[in-house]
Amino acid sequence: MKVLWSIMVILIVLLQVRLWVGEGSYAQVWGLSETIDEQRRENARLAARNERLFAEVRNLGSAQGAVEERARKDLGLIRDDETFFLVLEP
Repeated sequence: MKVLWSIMVILIVLLQVRLWVGEGSYAQVWGLSETIDEQRRENARLAARNERLFAEVRNLGSAQGAVEERARKDLGLIRDDETFFLVLEP
């Protein structure tokens, strides 16, 4: 009977060690969960950036004045608090 109890105690201890340390342990799963959450935040940030870039490309493709405005802003001819208007003469 003592041998059976000894074997059961050893198995329980080994299972506890496997649960808390090693491959597939609680600590590893928690670390992977944190990594997944971080990656989701990064993906959301990149998706928002891509949406802004897509809107800017759509704006540049739709109006000739937008291209002129972008070029002037990149060259520093338009400040952040200014508004650019392109007036075309007929």
